[in-house]
Amino acid sequence: MSAITLQGVEKWFGDVQVIKGIDLEVAPGEFVVFVGPSGCGKSTLLRMIGGLEETSRGQILIDGRDVTDQPPSGRGLTMVFQSYALYPHMSVAENMGFSLKTAGAPKVEIDEKVGAAAEVLKLDALLDRKPKDLSGGQRQRVAIGRSIVRDPTAFLFDEPLSNLDAALRVEMRYEIAKLHHRLEKAMIYVTHDQVEAMTLADRIVVLEGGKIAQVGTPRELYERPANRFVAQFIGSPKMNVMPCAPKGGTWEASGVRDGDGAPDAAVELGVRPEHISVVSVGEGACDGVVEVVEYLGADTFLVVDCGDVGRLTVRVAGDTMLRPDTRVGLAFDPARLVFFDSDGIVL
Repeated sequence: MSAITLQGVEKWFGDVQVIKGIDLEVAPGEFVVFVGPSGCGKSTLLRMIGGLEETSRGQILIDGRDVTDQPPSGRGLTMVFQSYALYPHMSVAENMGFSLKTAGAPKVEIDEKVGAAAEVLKLDALLDRKPKDLSGGQRQRVAIGRSIVRDPTAFLFDEPLSNLDAALRVEMRYEIAKLHHRLEKAMIYVTHDQVEAMTLADRIVVLEGGKIAQVGTPRELYERPANRFVAQFIGSPKMNVMPCAPKGGTWEASGVRDGDGAPDAAVELGVRPEHISVVSVGEGACDGVVEVVEYLGADTFLVVDCGDVGRLTVRVAGDTMLRPDTRVGLAFDPARLVFFDSDGIVL
């Protein structure tokens, strides 16, 4: 039995449909991440699962029970928001145990559950502090601890790390991954950060315009995208795409020397930055001039102006000696090329 099942779920705001028939199953203990551009419906869909938005059509099942019309309190879920929303006048322990207290749980049970959650999140030494005395990462852990004590069927996370600085985001990403491994509870996580999606998810749901563009493991989406949208959305920097045409078993593109193996229906060619090699001018697929060199330590990204081909991004070793205005040749790995038809579907 799935922890959470969506069957033909739709959401309308008046005459505007924002969620367009979503079918999805989340297995018990699975970590699923919703990603997509702004306005694609990922937060709306999460709020529908949590009961914070009404479902216009379709069904939402939790542990096989239809909860479509149930309020949030009747769904057995818990939600962690972008904002910590801690009570400033309460201690860490009081914040974590507040939902149990309002539900009438005995003090012994509250103390036991708060203590267990604090141990998991390494908050033991902070239980008497007020939120103002905590760092951003510690406050987010308190917000997560408040959810843990309720022992939910699944956790819903709505961009919980977006208010943290870069170092804290990395730290909290590790903490959430360890938490998932330890609790073995289903988690649905909304983010616009690809690194969070790729590193945390068992499966990623890529949303486009209120529909599912593709569902799969991070590796499946990166190596075998279903369409042009997913191919360019997953991966940073994004996949290079250029127009091409089949030509008697080979392919050709303006400014690119012919290559092998294009399907007959191909109209575009895609190649990821790491599947392009820098070679001598006149060799490889095309030539160009380095415009920008982005040094990132272990890697360097080159933005190369290839004339009619356009600007291609190339990933090279961090210690490259290439500089702007250098003319180079670029070779594409023929085994890693991706071809798209006129509808943007991968061939």
